[in-house]
Amino acid sequence: MRCPYCGSLDTQVKDSRPTEDSAAIRRRRICPDCGGRFTTFERVQLRELTVLKRSGRRVPFDRDKLARSIEVALRKRPVEPERVERLVSGLVRRLESMGESEITSEMIGERVMESLKQLDDVAYVRFASVYRNFREAKDFETLLGELEPRLVEGGASDDVAARRPRDPGLDD
Repeated sequence: MRCPYCGSLDTQVKDSRPTEDSAAIRRRRICPDCGGRFTTFERVQLRELTVLKRSGRRVPFDRDKLARSIEVALRKRPVEPERVERLVSGLVRRLESMGESEITSEMIGERVMESLKQLDDVAYVRFASVYRNFREAKDFETLLGELEPRLVEGGASDDVAARRPRDPGLDD
């Protein structure tokens, strides 16, 4: 593993342990050349995924980019980091198990929105506004109109419980 500080290829593992959900191995490393310490994570990867962008470009799938975009949508929302990690891991697992090595960015965006809709309404609206490239206030009205029936059906439109984050209930 290359040292992120000096670029040396001779780094040593000092400690390894599974993450809380046992979905990855966390390794503490040290560089004998510069003394830098850093952490790496090792995860199971079922297949190499390539993302087909709207422009037609093909780029390697980046789990960290997916996690960052979800974290931006959830910024300042009362959702525990463990739930975000479970959501990201579940999405990646679902994408990898589809059997396709090439997936469209639209497919990824729709799956993220579906998961965020179950987890937190505000994060869902934030992500959707960027993903769907909202231009006018009526775009928000349309999206909020999609949420209204679900909130009213649950009898929670005025209830404080309707504003609490829900578990995404991802398939394992």
